[in-house]
Formats: sequence, C-alpha cells, structure tokens
Amino acid sequence: MIDLFHHALRLHADPSRVVVRPFHLAWANNGQGPSRTERIVNAVLELNATETSAELEVVLKDFEARHWQTRRVFMTRYDEIEGMLGLDGAAIDDEKRQLIGAYFCHEYSYAAAALMNPSAVPHHDQSGMPPGSQRILMSLRAVGEGHISSVAFREGIITDNNELKLAPEPPFATATDMVGVDEEHVPEGPVTVYRHRDSTLSGTVIFPITNAQSKGLEDLRLVHFQHEDGSWEWLGTYTAYNGSVIQSELMRTRDFRAFDLVPMTGPAARNKGMALFPRKIDGQYMMIGRQDGENLFLLKSDTLTHWEEGEKLLTPELPWELVQIGNCGPPIEVDQGWLLLTHGVGAMRKYAIGAVLLDKHDPSKVLGRTKEPILAAADQDREGYVPNVVYTCGAMKHGDKLFVPYGVADSSVAFAFIPIASLLAAM
Repeated sequence: MIDLFHHALRLHADPSRVVVRPFHLAWANNGQGPSRTERIVNAVLELNATETSAELEVVLKDFEARHWQTRRVFMTRYDEIEGMLGLDGAAIDDEKRQLIGAYFCHEYSYAAAALMNPSAVPHHDQSGMPPGSQRILMSLRAVGEGHISSVAFREGIITDNNELKLAPEPPFATATDMVGVDEEHVPEGPVTVYRHRDSTLSGTVIFPITNAQSKGLEDLRLVHFQHEDGSWEWLGTYTAYNGSVIQSELMRTRDFRAFDLVPMTGPAARNKGMALFPRKIDGQYMMIGRQDGENLFLLKSDTLTHWEEGEKLLTPELPWELVQIGNCGPPIEVDQGWLLLTHGVGAMRKYAIGAVLLDKHDPSKVLGRTKEPILAAADQDREGYVPNVVYTCGAMKHGDKLFVPYGVADSSVAFAFIPIASLLAAM
C-alpha cells in the first residue's frame, strides 16, 4: 500500500477574485454616423467639470476599493482609446480621461466557476530557504464567466515534514499586459505578455490573447527545464481553445516577468495533454502526449515548437483506466528512471491517478506500472463542478518525496505528499 499524506489545505473557486479587464466594443464606423465608441467618448467630452466629477465619483465609490491602482488602470485604458480614435489628450483633463477609460473597462471574476488542474515547479527564488524546505510555484486553471479559462499562480513553501504554507494572495489581482495591442485586429501567436512591475506572481493572471486562445488557456503543465548549455528556463505546455478547435502551445519564461505564448506546429500539436521532459535525452527534446485521446505516446523533436506523431508508449490495461489513459504532468527524474504520473478513466467516467517508471536513457521502455490508483475520487472528493474527477498537471520532487497538487471534481485543489520509495514499491 502506498504511504500517502493528504494535507488539510484546500483551495476553492472564489467569485470575489476579480480583475479589471478591457471592455471591447466594435471600433469601426458602420457607415451610418459615429461608431458606438466615438458616441460614448463624445458624450463624456460634452459633460461639464461638475458632471464629470460626479460621474467619476460614482464609479470610484463602486470599484476603487476592489482593485489595485484603479485610477491608473483607467488612465492606461484611456491612452489606448486615444491612440485608436486620434484624440488630443492635451486638451482633455485627467478626470475626463479617467471616466473615458472607465467606460471601456469591466470587472471580471476569473475563478468564479472553478479552480482546478494545478502544476508545481521549484520557485525561481530559493533565497533564505533552510535545509529541508523549498519555495514552490504553482499554476492553476481558473474558470470564470463564459467558461473562459485563464492561468493563475500561487507561491508557497514545502518542507520535508509534509508541511505546506502558501503565500497570501494580495487583495488585488492584476492581468498581464501585452505591449502595443491593436484592438482592431486580434493578434496571432506568438505573443509576449508581461506581469505588472508592482504585482506579485500570486496576484497575476494570464488571460487569452489570440484568436486561437479566445475561449481559454487550459491545463498548463509547467516544467523547470535545463538546456544543454546549463541554463534554466520554465516551460509549460497548455491547450489553447477557441470554442471549436484546440491547439497545443508553449509558455516560456526565465523570470516570470515576461511570458512568451508560442503556438506549436506539427500533427502532434493538434492534440491536448502534451507534457515535456525537463531536459533533452540523447540529443532530442521529448514529450509525453495522448495523440488519439485513448493511449499515451512518446514524442521526439529537434525543436521545442514542432512535434510529429510519436510511438505508442502505454495503452489502457487495468479496470480503472479502460476508457483512456493520459499523462498527469511532465516526467520527473529520479535515480531509478523517469517517474510519470498518469490519469486513468474507468467505469462511470471516474478518474484516478497512477504512475509508471520509464527507463532513464530510453524512455520508450516501461520499467514498472502501478496496478492500483495512487489517488481516486472518493467520498467528499467526488462532488463538484465535474464529479468523480481527480487530476494533476504536474507534481514535483522534494527530497525523497513527491509533492502532488491535484484538482478535485474541477472545483477545488488539494495537496498530497508521496514517498518515492513507496510509489516505486507499488509497481
């Protein structure tokens, strides 16, 4: 039996977590007078100073305490409107500019519907950590209005005594920004977005930017990747979804200030659930993928962004995984090989998490496989937005244990510590 420690902490969907986002209208003139945007701007410009102050005061009374640097956000939004409409900002006072900006913003609850599918990696800042402790960084899939998925982050510390302490979320969340956005044309990838210089990572949210991402950034699988020159980069595969078509993309960052969101090409990238090995093996990049929605495949490439079809690695064999098998995050290197967490779907579409061990030098060789689930939906873990599901997008090694954050019923996030020796003994 696997010796597994469940931590008491749970994270839940939270409708009170809101950000201010741009509110987009049809910019173009329809040929029958001013556009809707121009009409709104003109109406504000026609207000006298007293009327402008009164209207802005109402807006600030409702929203200033709920958001970080609200007036600056409104001014930034005004600057974008000014550029698009060719306004003369020098002739418009600060209060009118703030009010114009407010008309083109809206409040968005980014985690109102669900919080799920976390992944964990070592934090980029390990300063001040005592022996046995490690600072961690988690990504989470947050689902808000319209079932749109975004990427949220949480920072924390884990210890070798199965302790977990998350850094507090700041009272205000901020969305990443893209420099030089042209609102008349939705950008295509690749794009780069930036965390605000004064925002913590635990208060940062990455929203869809491109057409391919318009309905969501789903299930980021982070990995701390070591390049052949010895440098490190944090990479993450995720699914871009536009409401009808999925596309695998790659997030890249070295400092968690700038994030490159890069579409991947090739037939394998038309599927979801790709997970990158944390280094090259035998001179090639490698991924685990689920190319047919049923089996696991090993993919190889000479580049990080183009992926051809691979070779079949694992097929559903056990009762708890007969419907399908997939990965639960990037492979984790241990002394004995590559430890890969998997998910299986069984009767009544019940999800469970298992593990396999792959050869360190030739990951196409399966050395071991758990016969029973490590984690499965049970009791209170069965109820939620999508019942009977447990799922992780990435665990991490901490000493002789795995730290496993996992989604529960697509509604909350739980945490477990698993001794690696116990896991290998179960294979």
